[in-house]
Amino acid sequence: MARFARLRVVATSILLPLLAASTASAQSRYDPGADDKAIKIGTTAPLSGPVSAFAQIARSAEAYFRKVNDEGGVNGRRIQMIIADDAYSPPKTVEQTRRLVESDEVLLIFGGVGTPTNSAVHKYLNDRKVPQLFLGSGAAKWDDPKNFPWTVGWQPTYRDEAIAYARYVKASHANAKIGVLYQNDDLGKDYLKALEEGLGGGEAIVARAAYETSAPTVDTQILQLKTAGAEIVLVAATPRFAAQAIRKIGEIGWKPVTIISNVSASISGVLEPAGKDNSTGVISSQYLKDATDPANKDDAGYKEWLAFMDKYLPDANKSDWLNVYGYTIAQTLVTVLKASGNDLTRANVMKQATTLKDVRLPMLINGTTVNNSPARYTPMTSLQLIRFDGTRWMPFGELLKN
Repeated sequence: MARFARLRVVATSILLPLLAASTASAQSRYDPGADDKAIKIGTTAPLSGPVSAFAQIARSAEAYFRKVNDEGGVNGRRIQMIIADDAYSPPKTVEQTRRLVESDEVLLIFGGVGTPTNSAVHKYLNDRKVPQLFLGSGAAKWDDPKNFPWTVGWQPTYRDEAIAYARYVKASHANAKIGVLYQNDDLGKDYLKALEEGLGGGEAIVARAAYETSAPTVDTQILQLKTAGAEIVLVAATPRFAAQAIRKIGEIGWKPVTIISNVSASISGVLEPAGKDNSTGVISSQYLKDATDPANKDDAGYKEWLAFMDKYLPDANKSDWLNVYGYTIAQTLVTVLKASGNDLTRANVMKQATTLKDVRLPMLINGTTVNNSPARYTPMTSLQLIRFDGTRWMPFGELLKN
C-alpha cells in the first residue's frame, strides 16, 4: 500500500505541471499571427515613391516596438512588425497586403500610409475580418463602423481639420477670396468638400486647382490660383507638393495667407525645403507636441520621447514630426494589445481598439486624450491652430474640439 501511495504522489507531481500548462493554454485564445511568444503585425509603407518621407512613420513605430520588446514585450509576448514597401501605389498595396495576410499570416494591419492606398485594401481586409488599425490617413471614410467594422483611423479627420480652417477664415478674414490646391484623390477631395461645408458654401472659393501625385510640380496650379485673385490659399497636399507650393508662392512674390494641411506640417520635410523666408507666416494645425518647440524642453512627455529617440533612432531627424506620429500610434496599438490580454483573437483586438477611454500619451498636446467608441471609431478629434514664425510653430487661438 505504501508503494502505491508513493506512486500516486510521483504521478501527481508529474501531472500537476502538465495540467497547469494545459489550463494556461486553454485560457489563451489566438488567431493567426499570435501565440504564447509573439504578436505578428504588418504594415505597408512608401519606402520608395513620391511620398517616401512618410515611411518614417513605420520606422519610428517599429523602433518603439523594439523598445517594448526590450522591456519584456506585451504580456510577455514580443511584437514582430513586418514592413512592406507599397511605394504609395494602390496596386502594390493590394499585392503587399495580401502577402502579409495570406503568406505572413499577421494578426492585423497597422498604420498603413495614404488614403488611396488604404482604400485599395479597405474592403478586402473587412471581408476577411482582419483589423485595419490606426491608419496614416485622415479620410472620413475610416469612421464607418456599420459598413466597415474592421477599420479604425487615428488622427483627426481631414473633414475636422478643414472645418477648423474654415472657422478661422470666417472669423479672421471675412469676405476674403479663397483658392484651393488639392491632391486629386480622397485626401484632397475630403478637404475641399469640408472647407465648402465649413464656409457655408463654395462662393468664397474663387479657384480650385487639382494635381496628380505623378505630376513633377504644382507650379501651374499655383499660378492659376494667383490669376484668380485668391487672397487665402489652402494647400491640401502631401509634403513634396506642399513644399513646392510654398516655394513657388514665394518665388513669384505673391503674399496670400497660406494654410497647409497638417500632414505636411514638417519643418525639416516641408518648410525648410520651401525656404524659411517663404514659409514664415504659414498656418497649419497640430494634435501632437512639436519636438522643435523650446517650450517643451521641460515637458515630461517630451523628455520621454527624446530618451526614446536617443536610444532607438539616434540618427533620425528629431525635428521631423513623423517620428512623433509613428511613436504615438505605436503606443496606441500597444495599449490595445495590453488590454487584449491573452485573448489575441482579431475580434477581441477590434473590441479593445474601439473602446479606448481617456488614454494619455506623452506626445499628445496637453488637454487631449485618445477616446473612441463603437459608435465613433476616430480616436483623435482635437486640433490646435499653429503659425510658423520662421523658426518654429507657434500655437494660437483655442483648442478646437469636434
